[in-house]
Amino acid sequence: MPTTYRIYGNELSPYSVKVRSYLRFKQLPHEWIVRTPAVEDEFKRYAKLPLVPLVVTPDGRGLQDSTPIIEHLESVQPEPSIQPPDEASAFLSALIEEYADEWGNKPMFHYRWFYEADQQVAGERLARSQMPGLDDEAVKGGIEMIKARMIPRLKLVGSTAETKGPIEQSYRRLLAILEKHLATRTYVFGGRPSLADFGLFGQLYELSIDPTPAAIMRSSAPRVAKWIQEMLGPRVDGAFEPWAALAPTLMPLLTDEVGATFLPWSAANAAAIAAGDKTFSIDLAGTAFTQEPQKYHAKSLAALKARYAAVADKSELDPILDQAGCLAWLR
Repeated sequence: MPTTYRIYGNELSPYSVKVRSYLRFKQLPHEWIVRTPAVEDEFKRYAKLPLVPLVVTPDGRGLQDSTPIIEHLESVQPEPSIQPPDEASAFLSALIEEYADEWGNKPMFHYRWFYEADQQVAGERLARSQMPGLDDEAVKGGIEMIKARMIPRLKLVGSTAETKGPIEQSYRRLLAILEKHLATRTYVFGGRPSLADFGLFGQLYELSIDPTPAAIMRSSAPRVAKWIQEMLGPRVDGAFEPWAALAPTLMPLLTDEVGATFLPWSAANAAAIAAGDKTFSIDLAGTAFTQEPQKYHAKSLAALKARYAAVADKSELDPILDQAGCLAWLR
């Protein structure tokens, strides 16, 4: 029986590189396959959705959606574990991963397709990876085709001239928080990567390779840039730290980003879906953030609430979530 996993993805897909980093950490034999027309028939054989990443297991099962992929593989190979040993920290790690997947994707997509220099670089990278063998003239046409497809999608993540302020402020705030937090540790929860690391890495890796956000990262967050390099081949470098040691520098991520930004936005999105609204608007730091609601995000919030409800002993977790302004959004 084959023993190698196959990852169909793309270097410009944050969820693809997230899963690849996880497989590298677990030292699971795997093959990285860029999704191109040459492999499309095989991709469609295993994929239920036309989205990367797709992981094909050695026994021939197709897995999609980065978080369920990681959760499945964690059950197959639990060591080295990415779960902090106490329930509170394990949930907080999952909460940060959810923030990264669902809100952290906004700065990633915004910077890539809002600014002309980033549009051009990303368009060329995608054209050359998805259509290998094209000559330079054909690549130019491919770039324009990709830009024409992707730039209008900015509105789907809520990126507009009016909302660029909150999105870009969130990115800079995240960098500042992580830069201070990673000053004394290798990974977010201590000496080994957690689910939070993989979620954050997927988005921040992409931001580190696009011109505009990469320049911001280089100038303001060199430790974050170093952590990204660690996450390209993560390893066990020590133990998970207790929350008391993490809290002084990690709590701002929960309060300023998760509690004050992501969860209010996510709840407003879910309410709009439930009401059948075509758009919704929420005040973020004095700016009206307006976008079309997204069904997947509503499902994702419901899954997060179910994860919270499943925590058996909330005596340590609830005070942390309450202090961070997260608790009311999860009940």
